[in-house]
Amino acid sequence: MKHFNREKAIAAGYSNDVLPTKEVDRNWGIGNFFTVWMGSVHNIPNYIAIGGLFALGMSVGQVFVAIMVASVIIALMLVLNGHAGSKYGIAFAMLLRLSYGPKGAMIPGVLRGVISAIMWFGFQTFAGSQALSILIGKLWPTYLTLGGDWSFLGLSLPGLLSFLIFWLLNVALIYGGMGFLGRFTNILSPLVYIVFGGMAIWAINLAGGIGPIMAHTGSGIEGNKFIIFFAALTAIVAAWAAPIVNVSDFTKLAKSTKIQAVGQTVGVVVTYLLFAIASIAIIVGSEIAFGTPIWNVLDVVARFDGTFAIAISVLTLCLTTLSVNVTGNIVPAGYQLASLFPKRLTFKSGAIIAAVIGILTMPWKLMESATSVFTFLNIVGGILAPVTGIMLAQYFILSKRNIDLDALYDAKKGRYHYTKGFNVNAILTTVIAGVVCLIGNFVPFLKPLYDMSWFVGILTAFVLYTVLEFRHLKGNLLETAPELHKENS
Repeated sequence: MKHFNREKAIAAGYSNDVLPTKEVDRNWGIGNFFTVWMGSVHNIPNYIAIGGLFALGMSVGQVFVAIMVASVIIALMLVLNGHAGSKYGIAFAMLLRLSYGPKGAMIPGVLRGVISAIMWFGFQTFAGSQALSILIGKLWPTYLTLGGDWSFLGLSLPGLLSFLIFWLLNVALIYGGMGFLGRFTNILSPLVYIVFGGMAIWAINLAGGIGPIMAHTGSGIEGNKFIIFFAALTAIVAAWAAPIVNVSDFTKLAKSTKIQAVGQTVGVVVTYLLFAIASIAIIVGSEIAFGTPIWNVLDVVARFDGTFAIAISVLTLCLTTLSVNVTGNIVPAGYQLASLFPKRLTFKSGAIIAAVIGILTMPWKLMESATSVFTFLNIVGGILAPVTGIMLAQYFILSKRNIDLDALYDAKKGRYHYTKGFNVNAILTTVIAGVVCLIGNFVPFLKPLYDMSWFVGILTAFVLYTVLEFRHLKGNLLETAPELHKENS
């Protein structure tokens, strides 16, 4: 690997947050990668997504297969798109320059690192604050009636207080740093298994055993089973559209590529296996016991009898939400803002700005129903999947896993500067693939494309970008060939 001129990059104004990670700081092992994504699996939006699959009429067996197939796809995408991070130690914000150019990288960077991340941060913060309200309300019932009918943009006083408290907890974790995050997730892991395992056992007992749950057939799938199955996969994978795009922010800390590959694959697939068992048991078991499907896992917790059980469950939900909020939302937002304004912002200051903006998105509006969450996941998947397709095509097909770091950090010239800092092919592909993904939301007969938005987006972008780039390279060769012939004559 060519030596990287770190001093030159620092003199150009790059902060340590966006420079390649030094070997001494690459200390994440298999255990770190095994646990870091656990909160991204066991969280409220994922349980809502599984509830949505049963709403489609799928049976227990069909939902289980969909979850496990999706887990393999997620793990594969994390490993592949994380390869450049573990090999070169570069963050997502800089990796985008490889395909989009130094200025063009701002477009997908803002889509993922600012817009998507901030919206997800606000959503997860509100979800965590709801869990916090349940706990405080159990310990202090009067809390839930504070302020009477007063509300702030549709949010009651107790809801607002819980939201602000949980927001502050997220900010505190940001200041703990990435090293603290690794230790935090290691502590959280066993607690997640214990609590969600306990919830599954509770639901199984309420349903009268495993038999009634396994016998649950659903209402039956209406329509094309192939499309509905891929729509189910999209609902699960789309929740990971954002982490898949910026996974290099974590793999840049890996001791080696093999370690991140093993850690992420085993961690995601094993965790999803346990999640499949727990989520199916909780959702189907509660439906059998109470006669109505419960799409929000917090409603299940609220039905617990004992204060201790509620306290432990809520604490775990809050911690998993904190974990996924920092790893999946604030980290990329902080790095992206630091990359956009390298001379003014660091990772932490960028993360704080993103957290403040997250309040302004009014995330409580996104969690009004399972349908609103489902729609949100499809849109996010449709927006970000093309970016992943372009990144994979550039790194594996066009660059053949070779990156010139000095050229990557040279914003004024070099092979990755493209046309005035923009790679038109990448931007054009992002727009076209994004339109193909989302047009079905507006044109009824193209709805299958929207239902499978993540798959449509990544495949369309991968193929289209590769074709456009090869045509561009071929055109350059044809232009230079006459001059080379003239020189050799």
